[in-house]
Amino acid sequence: MKLLAIDTATEACSAALYIDGNILEKYEVAPRQHAGLILPMVDALLAEAETELASLDGLAFGRGPGAFTGVRMATGIIQGLAFASDLPVVPISTLAAMAQGAADQSNTILSAIDARMGEIYWAIFSVGEDGLVTPLSDEQVSKPDTLSIELKSECFGVGTGWGSYENKLSSYAGTKLKGFDANRFPRASDILTLAINEFKQGNGVHAKDALPVYLRNKVTG
Repeated sequence: MKLLAIDTATEACSAALYIDGNILEKYEVAPRQHAGLILPMVDALLAEAETELASLDGLAFGRGPGAFTGVRMATGIIQGLAFASDLPVVPISTLAAMAQGAADQSNTILSAIDARMGEIYWAIFSVGEDGLVTPLSDEQVSKPDTLSIELKSECFGVGTGWGSYENKLSSYAGTKLKGFDANRFPRASDILTLAINEFKQGNGVHAKDALPVYLRNKVTG
């Protein structure tokens, strides 16, 4: 299987290529520079792997939530690539991608992205025996002190929401908080990990159905 994934939903920009068990990735934390980075990253990966877009089996992308501009960018680019190559697409939650990147830290992950305006995008995930994360809650946007879902086991926090609202989120998790990484962003390599399973299950969609998820209508960057 050969898959390409991209993500531009947060301050980090990344692209990753999966070819028969091996993953190549380009990753850079570069706020507001994604437009000039993402396609060169894709081209560099394809050149490094000595392959072409048309020879891939599918595409994946971080479909949000995140910064409106970044989520729109990833959606537009992946749709363009998919239309040009007639490849199926798997949209992957950026919150799930962050949780997947921390799947070795705990059996429960609380992903939180700073949504500005005093709010966070967040969701809770469990880590299965196969090492893949699955949601325990809906993805939501809310004030960081209004989370109402009871944590039933030890958890680990990831995302910029923890950096901006450490006290409120730590208070919510209480004694069940194992730790957190406020500097973790979604990565295309973690999107690939989740997308591989989705493609195996036949869950790829047509380019026109590869849609973003914003969670709210107000633009925040």
